[in-house]
Amino acid sequence: MAKKQLLDLKPIEELLTFWDILTPDERQYVKNNYSHHFFKKNELIYCEGDAPTHMMILVSGKVKVFKDGVGTRMQIIRMLKPGEHFAYRAIIANETYNTNVSAFEDSVIYMIKANIFISILKHNNAFCYRFLEELAFDLGASDARTINLTQKHIRGRLAEALLLLRKNYGLEEDGATINIYLSREDLASLSNMTTSNAIRTLSHFVNEHIIAMDGRKLKIIDEDRLRRISKMG
Repeated sequence: MAKKQLLDLKPIEELLTFWDILTPDERQYVKNNYSHHFFKKNELIYCEGDAPTHMMILVSGKVKVFKDGVGTRMQIIRMLKPGEHFAYRAIIANETYNTNVSAFEDSVIYMIKANIFISILKHNNAFCYRFLEELAFDLGASDARTINLTQKHIRGRLAEALLLLRKNYGLEEDGATINIYLSREDLASLSNMTTSNAIRTLSHFVNEHIIAMDGRKLKIIDEDRLRRISKMG
């Protein structure tokens, strides 16, 4: 893990609007005790089985949460965007991490020690409730994704993955190109399919003028149809 001082880092209070219900003393406590870390592309942030030491907030870049499956197959569970919290479930549950997390591209992460996070949770009821809401939302999204990955056909799963990336990372200036470049292997892992099936289905979407491809760049041509395919499964 490489630590890097960046002059253009936002002060933590500008990022933590989610934490605006902290008392002035709590806010100062966090400001005095957080650290920021720089992770290079593909660098592991933590591994399954590690004991949690910090709750984390993605400041910039992109991060993937994944599990190693049977053999060499990897399953991407979710992709994180700047402003999202992570690594806190294991702290609250007093468990080791049950996933791996790595930087999908160069990323900066704020870290707050686990004992500080837990202390604020225990003493600020409104703050605790906000994290209950976030956990509940994440659980609902996880349930929906489980159904999508296990019951939708290949076309529906891939369409859903593309729409998820579009929602999380937005579009480039052309208003069509998804603002993240995934390898076909990563896109397959996100969609719970083999790489060959992902490549074949992407080609079908291109031939049907639903998307366009330029290397790793994916451009959405017909978003309405992509949504219909995702919904139909």
